[in-house]
Amino acid sequence: MKAARILEYNKALVLEDVPTPDIQADEVLVKVAACGMCRSDVLLVDGFFQSYADIPPPVIPGHEITGTIEKIGSVIPKAAGLQEGDHVVVAPGWGDGVCRHCQVGNTHICPNVRWPGFGTYGGFGEYIPVPARYVIKVAKHLKFEELAPLTDAGLTPYRALKKIRDAGGLGPDRVVGVFGVGGLGAYAVQYAKLLGAGATVVAFARSEEKLAIAKKYGADHTIAVKGKTAADVGTELKEATGQNKLDAIIDCVGAVEMVQMGFALLGISGHYADVGFVGDRIDVPLFPRVSGEQTFHGSFWGNNADLSEVMALATEGKIQHTIKTIAFEQINEYLDLLRDNKVVGRTVVKF
Repeated sequence: MKAARILEYNKALVLEDVPTPDIQADEVLVKVAACGMCRSDVLLVDGFFQSYADIPPPVIPGHEITGTIEKIGSVIPKAAGLQEGDHVVVAPGWGDGVCRHCQVGNTHICPNVRWPGFGTYGGFGEYIPVPARYVIKVAKHLKFEELAPLTDAGLTPYRALKKIRDAGGLGPDRVVGVFGVGGLGAYAVQYAKLLGAGATVVAFARSEEKLAIAKKYGADHTIAVKGKTAADVGTELKEATGQNKLDAIIDCVGAVEMVQMGFALLGISGHYADVGFVGDRIDVPLFPRVSGEQTFHGSFWGNNADLSEVMALATEGKIQHTIKTIAFEQINEYLDLLRDNKVVGRTVVKF
């Protein structure tokens, strides 16, 4: 099969032919039809995750995976409802099945988790073996290039907004800010409208092109932040919404400057959910967080239940996409564009 592999960190991927993988008895072999490209792929190639886990090469990146079932393992029961040719998406976060997080369904935060695209096999290869419990069947009328990003870019902000919602941070009298309108933020704007219970949605970004996408996808207001202080942005926020503070924030960037601005704009009893990590440190004043009884939510990817809900929204036509499809041979070119923040929406490799 074709595969784009990391043979050495901080070097371009090597595009080559490698053996098609075998499967275990409890796995299915997925023929990859499309795989989204994520900034996490860039971080992986650039060695970022080596500080947190040892991921020895060769590695096939790519974790936003959709395709068809090519082969089914021998012990998978008919009750699973899986057949060769089924269209599926691959759920991330393959847990050990026995820890307390797995027992309640949060396999993606299992201490012994495995990730597609962060090891031997990933979506930048034509085939990937997947434990059968981590594939979700999808309607065949849905386009592969639109399904792929939903397994991360469309999943991660969904879970984060559910956390804010379940904590009581959303409602008709609330203003929620979406920071960054890239691959994740474009979906976050839509979920803020879908889950927000009437909350006013304000998108913040550096690029006017990305803010236009946010407006197209339902943002009530947009504010450009490039070259502005938090006070400047607060003034514009008050002109737009009547208040200079946000009741909730979903941060799809995670850059130091954006986090500092976000917390400066977060109101009393506000909720801040971060899913981005362009930076790897935050430095914010502590007293306003304590005295204002603010809540910071770390939110990482999502579980099978979250992804099933996202698939239901997609099936009902409630999610819009900004997609650029590319060929396998263009992977390194578009990793460079992602690295330079020159991609609008989501890039998807189609086999």
